[in-house]
Amino acid sequence: MLQSITGGTEALEKALNGEELSYKDGIELLVEENLFLLGAAADKIRKKTTGKNITFVSSYYLNYTNVCAASCPLCAFYRKGDESDSYTLTTEQIVTRASIAIKQMGATELHIVGGFHPKLGIEYYEQMLEAIKKEFPHVTIKALTPAEIFFIARLTRNSVKEVLLRLKKAGLDALPGGGAEIFSEDIRSIIVRGKCSGDEWLETAATAHAIGLQSNCTMLFGHIEKPNHIIDHLIKTRDLQKKTSGILTFIPLKFSLENTELEQKGMIARESPSVYDLRVIAVSRLMLANFLNNISVYWVSLGKKLAQVALSYGGNDLVGTAFSEEIFKAAGKSSGTSIQELVSLIKEIKGIPAQRDTFFNVLQVHN
Repeated sequence: MLQSITGGTEALEKALNGEELSYKDGIELLVEENLFLLGAAADKIRKKTTGKNITFVSSYYLNYTNVCAASCPLCAFYRKGDESDSYTLTTEQIVTRASIAIKQMGATELHIVGGFHPKLGIEYYEQMLEAIKKEFPHVTIKALTPAEIFFIARLTRNSVKEVLLRLKKAGLDALPGGGAEIFSEDIRSIIVRGKCSGDEWLETAATAHAIGLQSNCTMLFGHIEKPNHIIDHLIKTRDLQKKTSGILTFIPLKFSLENTELEQKGMIARESPSVYDLRVIAVSRLMLANFLNNISVYWVSLGKKLAQVALSYGGNDLVGTAFSEEIFKAAGKSSGTSIQELVSLIKEIKGIPAQRDTFFNVLQVHN
């Protein structure tokens, strides 16, 4: 049992005692709890779970196309295919970029995602994976979110399982966690257009886990959601993890407003305040405790300084170097960093920088 934090709500006491939190508890923490007490509790649970290590991976983000059959109001990245800045990379271009990432940047992970291209068959993805693995057999390919897998299955008239099995055979090692957005359909139907439902995302992830492909899971917050949508998303994530144990890390993603339809239509005037961001990250740690060890702080969407603070609010991972990230860049976020800078950010807050692989095995501790 962890030492009680004086003055907290009943839900906070339950969290500190290691009890599983209910929907009501989650709402209480997100809405009523003092932010500093909430952060202190989340930090206690984090230290108990993962110790002083703050992890990150050397990853290269490769966005193979920005052409997308969906047109989500939350997205600034997608193009319809006839714009001058739309693109789709060839296998050769992808291997060239992979070579630069691995040989020059030291990437151990290729994070490959893109739009829902309406004219790419499953062979495109198989050839891409096979070509990378042939050239670089030891790199981890974390590619194609559950949302992309679901789209490819529908487009090619295959089952989700068949698509996953074929891609795994071609070299797929794990799935990123994107496309989860918010699972609740009343909000999802407003911020997402032309993408799988929340239940379909969860079912696709569960199918991947069942055949031995682990994944991440994200949650997009700071747009038009309410507290009940956040807690519902966390409980559904927890339920999936209880069922499969296949989620590597949970990544709360702060919504980036610039250049999105939500901004252009005046549905959102400004991005969420930092105090809300920290509250969401802390509650994520407490709601998922005992089932999911890793809560990742995505510095690209939060900014590096707030990301440092979030590491004292339940976060234990900085995701990665995110070399060449394009999706948040399209929404006005800077995505430049280095291994050395991440190490410095962690040391500044008295953490231990631990470079990891995709599966959270520590490769190197930076003293």
